[in-house]
Amino acid sequence: MNAFLLVALGGALGASARYGAGLWVGRVVGHGFPYGTLLVNIAGSLVMGLLIGFLARNTPGWQNEARLFGAVGVLGGFTTFSAFSLDAVTLIERGDWGGFSVYVLVSVMASLLALFVGLYLMRGGA
Repeated sequence: MNAFLLVALGGALGASARYGAGLWVGRVVGHGFPYGTLLVNIAGSLVMGLLIGFLARNTPGWQNEARLFGAVGVLGGFTTFSAFSLDAVTLIERGDWGGFSVYVLVSVMASLLALFVGLYLMRGGA
């Protein structure tokens, strides 16, 4: 199957699951704190670890397709935090603590700053 189609199908499923999880968590615990996002990020990171660990341990013939559909598509649509977590842990496993530190700090701080800048610009601040 085409790689783009695998990612697209997985992404649609992941995004739908994220939306559903957010609705469910909101009904259960309310909307005063982003519990839905927190749950999705933690669950997505756990599933990413399980999937990548399984694929690395078993190396099936359909490994690349499973990675594209499951990791990039489903989990990428469910939460990009899982991909961020995988990249960060990969740097640690390679012993690249400097790269890990830079990646985590820049990713979090620059993303927050970029969001503030986008809001500022769209609110007529420029």
